[in-house]
Amino acid sequence: MSLHPSLQTYADAWTHSVEAITELVQPLVEGEWNRATPCPGWSVRDIVSHVIGLDCEMLGDPRPIHTLPRDLYHVKTDHQRYMEMQVDVRRHHTAPEMTSELEYTVIRRMRQLRNEGRHPEATVRGPLGTEQTLEHAMRMRAFDIWVHEQDLRAALGQPGNLDSPGAYVTRDVLLAALPKVVAKDAGAPANSAVVFDVNGPVDFLRTVRVDAEGRGTIDGAPSLGPAVTLSMDWETYYRLACGRVQPLDVADGVKSEGDQDLAAAILRHFAVTP
Repeated sequence: MSLHPSLQTYADAWTHSVEAITELVQPLVEGEWNRATPCPGWSVRDIVSHVIGLDCEMLGDPRPIHTLPRDLYHVKTDHQRYMEMQVDVRRHHTAPEMTSELEYTVIRRMRQLRNEGRHPEATVRGPLGTEQTLEHAMRMRAFDIWVHEQDLRAALGQPGNLDSPGAYVTRDVLLAALPKVVAKDAGAPANSAVVFDVNGPVDFLRTVRVDAEGRGTIDGAPSLGPAVTLSMDWETYYRLACGRVQPLDVADGVKSEGDQDLAAAILRHFAVTP
């Protein structure tokens, strides 16, 4: 059996990022595991715990039986509570325990991927008892782990891999959310267009078009008369879209032309991660 071709991109992106994470955390001393990251409420240890936990779930391991403390200010939704379980259960693990479990989990996942013969549409377990396709699960793992690699790089002062395979998976995941952001969340008017001009290690130009019924679509063709054009670099784009910064934090790095009220509404709703 071998991995289906449509899954290979996600497997490659996951592998690249998880190997980078392993290299980043291997030399850390105990105190460095407690450094805060851009991911709200999570330390370096918490990020690695999350990576381990979700890949254990991809392996089919049972979730831990654990009661969350009531004073976790960043945990507000059922989805956040679900994700926090794998994190909080490891909060008192030592550095050697963390690196050992990470390495063992990566070995198991790589073996699983080498032997993966299921079809991309096969059903697998998702968060909160949901079901999802294997392709969707692998896409979201590649996306999630690249963003968390960047969280760790920011916390540890080791930038890099902004154009790695995971970056392009992340671009596609975030772009798929843009029509809803513009048309529904920000309330762009019917028959309007909004252009996103992103430069840097990952560069692209995309136009979200809102039709007469208020539905949004996205394409790569420029618009001759957009209601708004938003320009920024790739790092600013993904940090905004993943909720790592607020629009005011990066105001100097975002250029908006056109309807400023609509531009502000789009930026207010730009974060699409749970």
